[in-house]
Amino acid sequence: MRVGTASWTDSTLLASGWYPETAKSPEDRLRYYARRFPLVEVDATYYASPAESTVALWAARTPKDFVFNIKAFSMLTGHPTKVSALPKDLRPETDKPNVYPDGLAPQAYEEVWTRFLAALDPLVEAGKLGMVLFQFPPWFTIRRDNKQYLLEVAERCAPLRVGIELRHESWFSGDNAAETLEFLRKHRLPYVCVDMPQGYKNSVPPVVAATADLAAVRFHGHSDKWTSKDIHEKFGYLYSPRELKDWAPKLRELSGEAEQTHVLMNNCYSDYAQRNAAQLIDLLGAT
Repeated sequence: MRVGTASWTDSTLLASGWYPETAKSPEDRLRYYARRFPLVEVDATYYASPAESTVALWAARTPKDFVFNIKAFSMLTGHPTKVSALPKDLRPETDKPNVYPDGLAPQAYEEVWTRFLAALDPLVEAGKLGMVLFQFPPWFTIRRDNKQYLLEVAERCAPLRVGIELRHESWFSGDNAAETLEFLRKHRLPYVCVDMPQGYKNSVPPVVAATADLAAVRFHGHSDKWTSKDIHEKFGYLYSPRELKDWAPKLRELSGEAEQTHVLMNNCYSDYAQRNAAQLIDLLGAT
């Protein structure tokens, strides 16, 4: 089982004092992080496809057995994408600040896919790519064409591993939960379990299950400001020792159902994620 966090560059983390004064550069900080955790999730790739040269630096600055999970570019999960985040030669002629996949010419859309996946080559070559995380929007409901898109995503990314995070309650309401998990198992698609606030339109229950040889859990926290547009208010939640202790047996059981298990703390405010990840490692290592 690997435990890590969903960021190592967040501005509030840099201001928290978690990094020593000697870790002044991006290289120093990544090396410091990688000495303490075996896994990290890169969320910046959701906002813009990375440059292959940047990805090569990530691979070069981390230990041989270190693993990166890469969050898929927003265009590839059907989210609105800033036109300015697209390569200049692929930007549509529009006055709108954001664009959806159907707002791109088919050839440009295909090129977005090609360039995103090609940029990950340095991690693939180094054996350091864990999964490409596809976090779908709250309006991505359980229906036939959406299931088909999950298969398309896996096919486009193959042989790279994908992780599927669903954020609409329809996938888990009533009998749909069993149907969803069975669909993912049938097609060997890794399901990403989430721990998050409940009672909101985009809330999904913390269903813990392995649907492939790779399992994953992402901890979003339980902030009472979940609807805030301030990302630090939304994810600014420090898990208590009791909460983490309650999760430990569930994570151990999940680990027994898969060959690999990734646990990510996404409560990225200050050093909350790093503190909780270290606590979880202690809890899981003590048994």
